[in-house]
Amino acid sequence: MKGPSGEQIQDFHDKISEKFEFVAHHKGVHRFCFTNKSHYHETIDFDVHVGHFTFYDQHAKDEHFNPLLEQIGKLEEALYNIQFEQHWLEAETERQAIVNDAMSRRAVHKAFFESAALIGASVLQVYLLRRLFERKLGFSRV
Repeated sequence: MKGPSGEQIQDFHDKISEKFEFVAHHKGVHRFCFTNKSHYHETIDFDVHVGHFTFYDQHAKDEHFNPLLEQIGKLEEALYNIQFEQHWLEAETERQAIVNDAMSRRAVHKAFFESAALIGASVLQVYLLRRLFERKLGFSRV
C-alpha cells in the first residue's frame, strides 16, 4: 500500500484470507495493489471505513459540519430537480399516450371511411358500366 506522497506504507506478500487494518495518518489518496498468482479467479472483499477523527475524545465542531451541510444542500437540490424531471416525464408520457390513442382512433375511422368510399366507388362503376353497355346494346338492336 502506498501513501499520498508515493511512499510504501505496508507490504504483504503471499497472504491468503487474512484481515488487515490500516489507519491513515495523512490526508490524500492511498493506493492498494492486489496481485493474483493463481490460475483461478479470486474474490477480494475490500472494505474501507472512513472516519474523520483519529482520537475519540475530540468533539465535532461547527466548521466540521459546514462542508457536510453544504453537500447535503446540494444533494437536496439535485434530488428535487430529479423528482421534478421524473414528474414532468410521467406527465409527458401520459399526454403522449392520450395523443396516441386519439390518433389511433382517427386512423381507424379514416380507414373505415376510405374503405366505404372505395366500395361505393366500385358499386357506382359497376352500375355505370352496366347502364352504358345496356344503352349501347339497346341502340344497336334498333
